[in-house]
Amino acid sequence: MARGKYIVVVAGPTGSGKTDLAVRLATHYGAPVVSADSRQMYRGMAIGTAQPSPEQLAAVPHYFIASHDPQDEFTAGRYEREALEVLQGIFREGDIAIVAGGSGLYIDALCNGMDQIPVVDPAIRRRLVERLAAGGLGPLAAELAVLDPQYHAMVDTGNPQRVIRALEVCIGTGQPYSSFRAGARRERPFGIIKTATILPRENLYQRIDRRVDEMVSAGLEAEARELYSLRHLNSLQTVGYREMFDYFDGRTDFETAVELIKRNSRRYAKRQLTWFGRDSSIRWFSPFATDEVVEHIDSIVAGKNNPAVRSA
Repeated sequence: MARGKYIVVVAGPTGSGKTDLAVRLATHYGAPVVSADSRQMYRGMAIGTAQPSPEQLAAVPHYFIASHDPQDEFTAGRYEREALEVLQGIFREGDIAIVAGGSGLYIDALCNGMDQIPVVDPAIRRRLVERLAAGGLGPLAAELAVLDPQYHAMVDTGNPQRVIRALEVCIGTGQPYSSFRAGARRERPFGIIKTATILPRENLYQRIDRRVDEMVSAGLEAEARELYSLRHLNSLQTVGYREMFDYFDGRTDFETAVELIKRNSRRYAKRQLTWFGRDSSIRWFSPFATDEVVEHIDSIVAGKNNPAVRSA
């Protein structure tokens, strides 16, 4: 590990206050924020993905926020490569970078490296895509629950790309997709301090519902209409837009669409908690406990032993 170089991961479920905490930490340390959100990187999606506010973006430098076109195919592997390049530049000038986001796969890719997933027959994916077009995502997600209940419990089952990717590996290898996701960690030239934001479940769900209402007031419907022609893209297969697209297609009414966004956001938060809960190196904090988080980080940077830090 390069002496004194650290990333501070601020993870957590949607709506749990991690963006606010990350900006406060970045301001305290004079550090930039590197987003680890698989949707906030796309332009034209500020409301539906809850990108940081203009004030937050002006307060500290941000990376991977509105930086890519929705039509730009982006994977966790690509994020790993590009984020490492960004960090290399950051560490030429400073010692700390704040990595903030709720995409567990992206955080895992940056901290540990991508797993080596076997190559499977492309015909399997083609058949799964045909099944998706004919019968929707529900039956595929149900099959994944049978073939790999562990991964099904933590993945966003509303994301066709993730579901199909896992299914094609399960079918092609005869083994659960999750069995290939525990490879050796790759060395990193920096220390890793993992934190996450946590709130009582009832409070979290109330915050999620309130945030959806705020998104609607801020113009979520108009933003989704601007993106409607791109609804087939993977970048738009996400909570907030899918429900609005169904409303535009006449499958539901506006009020139902909003309620479904709230419900699906709560479900997504539950899956995120499952994902991050399996990582014993994460230290959980209230999103309002900035001083406690700073004390935790400073104790590690000062050299005190702590299981929540890993370095190469």
